[in-house]
Amino acid sequence: MRLYKSKNTKLEVEFRKLIFAKGFRYKLHDNTLPGKPDLTFPKYKAVIFIHGCFWHNHESCKYASIPKSQPEFWKGKFRKNKENHSKSSLKLKNDGWRVLTVWECAIKHSKDFTIDELLDYIECWLISGAASCEISGTTPFPILNLDFKKI
Repeated sequence: MRLYKSKNTKLEVEFRKLIFAKGFRYKLHDNTLPGKPDLTFPKYKAVIFIHGCFWHNHESCKYASIPKSQPEFWKGKFRKNKENHSKSSLKLKNDGWRVLTVWECAIKHSKDFTIDELLDYIECWLISGAASCEISGTTPFPILNLDFKKI
């Protein structure tokens, strides 16, 4: 597992370049926040986690699987990854941060939308102040729920 990086993965770097090209500026892996989000947007009080479908065992995704070698070890590892993300997301939300989780399959493998449509959605999410949500390549975009009390 030492071969696999936990940050600055190829997927993450490519995604960051696209967000940067849209004009958004962010902090990387802010260790002052729970879970060290991949991208932190202080101006919008928002964070983005980019999840690999394998490493976070994305449910109902064909890119997530449990290796046949030492399956109990992997199930435990995936369970811990999910628990850590849930705890971090909850803490961030309680602290007033909005959380967007973008799955690998949404970036690389979606048949329902293009990468440009994904970036447009993320831009709308950031600017609008919409509630926390998750984007997967296996489902359409979630409806942006706006909190009109904050606007």
